[in-house]
Amino acid sequence: MAITVNLDVILAQRKMRLNTLAEKVNITPQNLSVLKTGKAKAIRFDTLEKICRALDCQPGDLLAFENDDEDL
Repeated sequence: MAITVNLDVILAQRKMRLNTLAEKVNITPQNLSVLKTGKAKAIRFDTLEKICRALDCQPGDLLAFENDDEDL
């Protein structure tokens, strides 16, 4: 997949655990883990906004596009 999720990097930089973020964002740790591992197929903008607020970051800090020509 061309979109990578850098949630684990941001969590490490903020010295925050996944469970703590899940509580702050009010979603299950399992759903947050699916996002963290890059297995999520979608994310709601309101969830992304809550994560950005909790981590004091921008969406671009969490998500990155890597051009992989195989998809063309």
